[in-house]
Amino acid sequence: MTAETEPESMTVALLTVGDELLAGETENTNASWLARRLQDRGASLRRIVVVPDELTAIAETLCSLVAEHDAVIVTGGLGPTHDDVTMEAVAQAFDSEMEPHSDAIEWFEHETEYAIPDLVEGTTHLPAGAEFLPNPEGVAPGAKVESVYVLPGVPREMKAMFELIAPAFDGPTATTTVLTSEKPESQLVDVLAETTRRFDVQVGSYPDEMVTIRIQGTNTEAVESAAAWLDSRL
Repeated sequence: MTAETEPESMTVALLTVGDELLAGETENTNASWLARRLQDRGASLRRIVVVPDELTAIAETLCSLVAEHDAVIVTGGLGPTHDDVTMEAVAQAFDSEMEPHSDAIEWFEHETEYAIPDLVEGTTHLPAGAEFLPNPEGVAPGAKVESVYVLPGVPREMKAMFELIAPAFDGPTATTTVLTSEKPESQLVDVLAETTRRFDVQVGSYPDEMVTIRIQGTNTEAVESAAAWLDSRL
């Protein structure tokens, strides 16, 4: 019997920006960290995209991701250097202009040790209409523009800022059960497909010396029933 469907999780895409990521010079640890944190909170990370430090590439990719997901997290490309164009690209994607943001100015004046005249020009500029996101571990501020959250690429800064917005991604948390099989993956195709038809779960198989099968869903009863049904057929 098919279990009653639970409310769907928020769908999220991650857009990571940086030539160094594409060159293999820097490992994309932000992506794996965010994937775990989003799953812990009940959100569903559906895509991870890496783009170079190019304004048009960032803006065009962002527009595509916004159209297909409930929320998009952008990391990287914030700061004072010539190739930090992420915030400008976000403004372009939403057909807005960069402008001084009063909350960013107030943050630097009253909550940090930085003096406004000492900041690189444009540090307090955000896309028009954006919500300011403070950076507790660094200088470059983040922003929320509609369904897009813009965070720094420096891991400690990204992690600290994500904690400020984490509740926005709360949803039904998933239950996971893991099974193993000595059969080759090719012999499991039909029974795994039948499991997903019978129960409101997602099933993934991962071959190694044995095949690991992960059954996941937001309905605990459905996951347990699916696991028992499948286990008896392995």
